[in-house]
Amino acid sequence: MLSLHQLTCFLATYEQGSLTRAADALGYAQPSVSEQIRSLERSLDVQLFRRVGRGVVPTTVADALRPHAEKVLAAVAETERAVASTRSLETGTIRFGMFGTARLYAGAALIADVLDRHPGVRVELVGQNSLDVQEDLRRGRLEAAMIAVANLSSEGMTITPVARDELVYISADPERLAGPITAHRLAQASMVMAETTWRESDSTRIVLRQMLHETGRNPPTRIEVEDVETAVELVDRGLADSVINKGAAQQLLPRMAPKTGWVSLRPRQYDTIAIVHRAGAQLSPAARLMIELATERIRAIADPL
Repeated sequence: MLSLHQLTCFLATYEQGSLTRAADALGYAQPSVSEQIRSLERSLDVQLFRRVGRGVVPTTVADALRPHAEKVLAAVAETERAVASTRSLETGTIRFGMFGTARLYAGAALIADVLDRHPGVRVELVGQNSLDVQEDLRRGRLEAAMIAVANLSSEGMTITPVARDELVYISADPERLAGPITAHRLAQASMVMAETTWRESDSTRIVLRQMLHETGRNPPTRIEVEDVETAVELVDRGLADSVINKGAAQQLLPRMAPKTGWVSLRPRQYDTIAIVHRAGAQLSPAARLMIELATERIRAIADPL
């Protein structure tokens, strides 16, 4: 019967070309390594090494065995890492990326869901804008994230759409909410828009630019701000109108902008919300847990895909 100990000694001997050097590398006594090699040879009924001077030379059988031994030990190491990752949910830190607007209507509930299942963990919900979160994914600072995407392809990333959140026009003037907002009406509006730092790459603005393409204009902005809360407050003061996610409108307007209402665009426009991670990545149990819970939360609020 083969053992992991035998395979470990075999690979060390194969790589070092010497029983003595293999023993030193493993921190074992040389007789112990020699015995493991002899036991392995008896189990397989083959000769694995030939003595040459003070070293050993692998036989063709050893050459054939080496890749299989490496795969076995790699699989064992992966199994140990998986178990350790699972155990870390008891006391470790869970980091997950989420774009800024989604935190308004899913962030607190998502953290509560995690802590309800794993009360001993520490939670980090990271991100302000989808572009920054995606860059953190590329650099390996995050395993996975939920972000708004303007398109469904990105080099080196796996993008899985899970929901779509309607974009709605908000205003404190009831007359402007009398009917759906067409591209022509939107092009004539006085607007305040959030995410000014990311104005070129923000998914909401990309969708609006596509909508306004037929008018030959970009979304008109009178005021630029960073956060959607400030934009909503300015709308309620009657200083401008805006376009925000419906989920954010349902959360923010009742408590921050009681004079403000919303209406759909025509045709209706949507932000696509997706789970994103690096292509081919082996996601940890913590990342899979966050994906599961975040997807459940966002689909309860936005239109599932």
